[in-house]
Amino acid sequence: MIRVLLVDDQELMRQGLRKLLEIEEGVEVVGEAGDGSAALAMIPEARPDVALVDARMPRMDGVELIARLSAEHPSVAAIVLSTFDEDEYIFGALRGGAVGYLLKDCSPDELVAAIRRASRGETVLGSPAAARLVAHLRQAPVEFRGFRGQDLLSARELEVARMVAAGASNREIAARLFITEGTVKNHVSSVLRKLGLRDRTQLALHLTER
Repeated sequence: MIRVLLVDDQELMRQGLRKLLEIEEGVEVVGEAGDGSAALAMIPEARPDVALVDARMPRMDGVELIARLSAEHPSVAAIVLSTFDEDEYIFGALRGGAVGYLLKDCSPDELVAAIRRASRGETVLGSPAAARLVAHLRQAPVEFRGFRGQDLLSARELEVARMVAAGASNREIAARLFITEGTVKNHVSSVLRKLGLRDRTQLALHLTER
């Protein structure tokens, strides 16, 4: 059973989401909160697996809530469900630890699929958010500046990390470095562990942050 917490300052939106999710097999809504502060207070008792979080809320917005969840409750997978597709929210949420970003005009099937994927540790990005991320990475400079935790990586890990940030696939990295895809995967896993990052999306953002 996937336990879901709804965090949105609009009661009508929360009620609609609850009714949508209640009919889904294997999904249970375990709580609702109107802002980030209320959501944090509910976590210990509600014990959600996934939190659907609005970007703009009073008292504590979605970006701040996600950063707090990542630090204090890392087992909760946070998905932003917002009407806004602005860089400030998309990149702020992803850097803070969100596993997904969807707009509120997504289909019910897309939302439910995102919840299921997020509960398995996958990253889920709606088309607008994915397009913004791709554009951001394409604008990143070829030569990356120093970044937090760089000194923890070996020379080969640093090389692999920079290729990931430039958008290269494991196959492309393996071909360029004359190593196997399995070795690339091992290097990526090691980089993520050393930098305290969850996935390739966060790694790319971490290295290209300006």
